[in-house]
Amino acid sequence: MIPLPAPNTMTRPYRGLSAQEADIDLNDESAILDYILGREVYRRTEWLLLSNGDDRALIEVRKESFEPLFSPVTEARVLAGPDRIVFIVDPTTDVGNPTQLAFSALAHAQPNTDAYAVQGKYEHINVIWQPEPVTVIVTEVVPPEPAKLFELAKQAVGFDEDLPPIRLVLDAVDIREMAKNNPANGYLLPCRGSGVDLPADVTFLDTRPPERLDWTLIGCERSVQFHRHFYGDEPEQVDFCPNHRAEELGKEALVLTKCCLLERGVEVRGNTAIVPWGSNLDEIRLALRMITGVGPLPEPKQIGSALTP
Repeated sequence: MIPLPAPNTMTRPYRGLSAQEADIDLNDESAILDYILGREVYRRTEWLLLSNGDDRALIEVRKESFEPLFSPVTEARVLAGPDRIVFIVDPTTDVGNPTQLAFSALAHAQPNTDAYAVQGKYEHINVIWQPEPVTVIVTEVVPPEPAKLFELAKQAVGFDEDLPPIRLVLDAVDIREMAKNNPANGYLLPCRGSGVDLPADVTFLDTRPPERLDWTLIGCERSVQFHRHFYGDEPEQVDFCPNHRAEELGKEALVLTKCCLLERGVEVRGNTAIVPWGSNLDEIRLALRMITGVGPLPEPKQIGSALTP
């Protein structure tokens, strides 16, 4: 028998779903199977969404072959009848994107429902089974705001259709709170990009101030290294390294963070993915793929002269 799908299962790409009208009783499983078995379907079809008026049913199928354009169904299972499926019209949702599809479904969540069919942008339809977004904590220093790593992670989630549905949660390492909890005559911040009003004079390390002042550095190990090079000593320091903060979140949490000691690429330690300070979108996308179990970025596909439907 065809097994039930795992949570978050959807057709990828959504051409794997065939939405059809069917003049049969969709509450009658035997009638559905009699209608489906032996029927020709497109070779890419994995799920059928049958409709009869306001009733709908979701069926998974196995085909005789993947080679011809159409092939008869040899096995089928009714995954959800009309009482366990919700149909949603949401023209703002890209139904090919797992996160958008899942959150559109959850916005219309109902008890005892397994399948959510969403008619989204361009009137395309896809179905997600038992949406359960994966939580990823993004640890980032603020200000500046909005938090750059968090914003780029949102872009990656909105682009990569191989990722599972993801709920991003910002864990902000706030320079203002650090200064409040560590009073000083003056503060040294790593760069002007972190410009912020603090309760004492603020100097920026990237300007290489000509005079060594009595300041407290709010920064990380790389800033300490710069300070040692510029002035020959180590200042009083409040460590704001988001990577160190991530280590406190526990081994079970999925965490995306950054570290200035990593100059390029992605480093994964258990459930934590670390990207460089100033990372690009591909590095962040790869980091999310690694900690969610999707794997490396796909190889670029060669464009040929023929289309494969």
